[in-house]
Amino acid sequence: MRPIRPLLAAASAVAALTLTATACGPTEDDAQNKPSAPASQPGTDKIQIPQDLRDRLKEHGIDLDKWRGGEWKNWDREKWLREAKDYVNPIIEDLWDPDRMRDAERPDKPVKEEDISGDEGVTDPTPLPVRAKNVKTPYHDNAAESGKVFFDGPEGSMVCSATVVQDPARPGKSNMVWTAGHCVHAGKKGGWYRNIVFVPSYNNSGKPTSELEKASREEIAPYGVWWGDWAKTSEQWISQGGATGGQGAPYDFAVIHVTPEKGSGGKSLEETVGSALPVEFNAPAVPKIAAMKATGYPAAPPYDGQKLFQCKDKPGRLTIKAEQPTMYRIGCTMTGGSSGGGWVATGKDGKPALVSNTSIGPVTAGWLAGPRLGKEAQAVYDAVSRKYAGQ
Repeated sequence: MRPIRPLLAAASAVAALTLTATACGPTEDDAQNKPSAPASQPGTDKIQIPQDLRDRLKEHGIDLDKWRGGEWKNWDREKWLREAKDYVNPIIEDLWDPDRMRDAERPDKPVKEEDISGDEGVTDPTPLPVRAKNVKTPYHDNAAESGKVFFDGPEGSMVCSATVVQDPARPGKSNMVWTAGHCVHAGKKGGWYRNIVFVPSYNNSGKPTSELEKASREEIAPYGVWWGDWAKTSEQWISQGGATGGQGAPYDFAVIHVTPEKGSGGKSLEETVGSALPVEFNAPAVPKIAAMKATGYPAAPPYDGQKLFQCKDKPGRLTIKAEQPTMYRIGCTMTGGSSGGGWVATGKDGKPALVSNTSIGPVTAGWLAGPRLGKEAQAVYDAVSRKYAGQ
């Protein structure tokens, strides 16, 4: 096993922070890579590889068969695709088996604390810790939109949390997932992560780790494994995002468009799980929000990444840099692995809506912060929706 530590994120002048999730697991990928089952076409289970995906790989001198056979493990700077248009993620069937998913969730090293200065914006007092509570099982009955994102980076297999969101171009048939930018792209010093998948209602029955060691893939992923055939994050995260210092955190969001690994009988992700949350941009200012609920699969100690948790608290404000948008902040004891998980509040129509996602939190795991979703976030969301409109 190869030791992996969580990716880091930043701190303010009053507290040291780290990106709570990309809580990495200590795994060396020794899984056997099998031939890919490309994206299913809408309304069928016929497997085809989109031509644009082949073309993008070819532009970078990447042979698709070699990629699926292990070339994806080459993290040479020239092979690590970086630009927004470079995202490629060919399906490698059965790559994410139960052991690989489970092992991706255990961080094994403490995170170094790192201060940042220049906090001249609006920052409210540090909130009191709110103890994360177990989501009642089965998770699908109580948080059907929630799940886990698995992906590979230069240091090994990693994990985040994510949420199924509505697609305005395909009402009732969304294949869109909301997560953090750092769960799909390494930021200014790297590129797109690889083998990105979404697993809704991971470990739906909340089995302990000891039982999961013998669990089948169907038990761990009862609603299937969905590969990200397209992902988009903010240009600010791509140009500014960093593993330390909190750079780009106010723009740390992403949308993934997914397709089933082995077909879904023509059903979309939303139809498969039975639910998707609306996304509300430019949510009310902090004083007008009574409470936000954050959901995720924390993986850093004392958690092990196998169970779903939630925190509910009235949000405060956190500013990383004065010239950047102020972030939401709530008290919460969730740790690495919960990054990307959705924050839900009462929307303008009185119904639950996604208004943020977990981005950063302190080493001591007492609170979490997430970006306020403004015009940049809406541009990312709309672009993914438009790309697949009519399909």
